[in-house]
Amino acid sequence: MQVILLEKVINLGGLGEVVRVKDGYARNFLIPQRKARRATATAIAEFETKRAELETAAAARLAVAQAQGEKLSGLTVQITQKSGVDGRLFGSVTNADIAEALTKQGFAIEKAQVRMPLGQLKTTGDHPIAVALHTDVLVDVVVAVIGEHA
Repeated sequence: MQVILLEKVINLGGLGEVVRVKDGYARNFLIPQRKARRATATAIAEFETKRAELETAAAARLAVAQAQGEKLSGLTVQITQKSGVDGRLFGSVTNADIAEALTKQGFAIEKAQVRMPLGQLKTTGDHPIAVALHTDVLVDVVVAVIGEHA
C-alpha cells in the first residue's frame, strides 16, 4: 500500500514522502496513529495545501522536545529496589519504573520513550539509558539503582 507520511517516521521517511509499506503496517499502525494517509490523488492534493502548517507543527514539536532534552540531559534518576547482599535485585527495574520516576520529577515521559540497550536493570549501581523525546532528539540519562536490603 502506498501512503503519504504526515510526520517523520524512523527507518521509513520524512514528512510528505510517499512510501510503499505493507498493508498491515499501514492499517494497524501508521494510519490509526495519524502518522500517514493513503496516497490517493485527493489525499496528495490536500496534503500539498496543508504542507506549510504541518511543517510548522512538526518544527514546534521538535523545538519543545529539544528544550525538554536540554533540561533532561545528564540527569541522574534514583530508584530504590529490594536487593540481596551481592547487589542483585529481587526483580528488575523496567522502562515503566524509569518513566514513572521521571514523571515524578516533572518530565512527561512515557515508557515507550525509554530506551534500555542492555535490557532491564538487574543490579544496583549507575546505569546509562537513553530517552527518545522525538525522532531526532535522544537524551542520555543515568539511572542510579539503590539496593534496599531485605
